[in-house]
Amino acid sequence: MKTKNEIVEELKAQHPTLKLGSEETGYSYLSASDYDATIDSWAEDLHSKLVSEAKTIEDKAAAQAKLAALGLTTDDLKALGLGGN
Repeated sequence: MKTKNEIVEELKAQHPTLKLGSEETGYSYLSASDYDATIDSWAEDLHSKLVSEAKTIEDKAAAQAKLAALGLTTDDLKALGLGGN
């Protein structure tokens, strides 16, 4: 899994500058501190999403391992009316 710092570097490579505004009002570029804060916020959000997804995958694998140890499958739980989805 990528670290937050790796995500920051990727975002900076993809977005070397950031600007605010519109065609009607014109655009202005973010200051260096606002740029860094925005990139950091984006990286934090992306990293949190990656951590959450990894945890979900780990939790599912752990649950399946427990079921397997009992000789059951998720289909068995569904047949018993205990399966969620």
